[in-house]
Amino acid sequence: MAEPEKLIPLHGGYRKLKSFQVAQLVYDVTVRFCDRYIEKRSRTRDQMVQAARSGVQNIAEGSQASGTSKKTELKLTNVARASLEELRLDYEDFLRQRGLRLWPREDARRAELIARRPATADAVAAWARDAHGQRGHGGRHGYSGRGKVDQNAIVSTQSTESTYLEIAANGALVLITVACSLLGRQIASLEKAFVDEGGFTERLYRVRNQARNRS
Repeated sequence: MAEPEKLIPLHGGYRKLKSFQVAQLVYDVTVRFCDRYIEKRSRTRDQMVQAARSGVQNIAEGSQASGTSKKTELKLTNVARASLEELRLDYEDFLRQRGLRLWPREDARRAELIARRPATADAVAAWARDAHGQRGHGGRHGYSGRGKVDQNAIVSTQSTESTYLEIAANGALVLITVACSLLGRQIASLEKAFVDEGGFTERLYRVRNQARNRS
């Protein structure tokens, strides 16, 4: 005999989600990046850290809310992705405003970072050090992106440090791309489940009918 459907299914468990793990890594990397390269009183600094934090927190909140509201889970997961897209633009602006290069998709250093599957900000920093030893991959080329310059966010650096700036920002962008891709697939899966199974109201109706039939 099949086990009766539960009114509130198992939910939470967001720490096991790959999207959460990568988004949390993006947050840790962004905090380090802003501490080192963005002026402390800059509004850009606060916005970047908050956008990164929002990416993490909304995945967790959506997962916890899923027990009684698939609609809320879907909405918050999409908010997480939107926050990371906002953060992506901030990193791209950072590169463009300093005349640093936005690496193309085929850049070997991007593939190397993804292949390493870093789990911590220290692991990302180790990749950056290795990438710095392979500077022949790209130099300081201009990048044309969106307008808007925050003068308070500009930090003067030496030429060697600028290479690290380029590597650090592009590394963060790689991680953001991975997180957004994972969230895109997660959202598609949530949409399908919502269409096929309905939300909490439909579940409540099914559970009540099953209880009546058993009695």
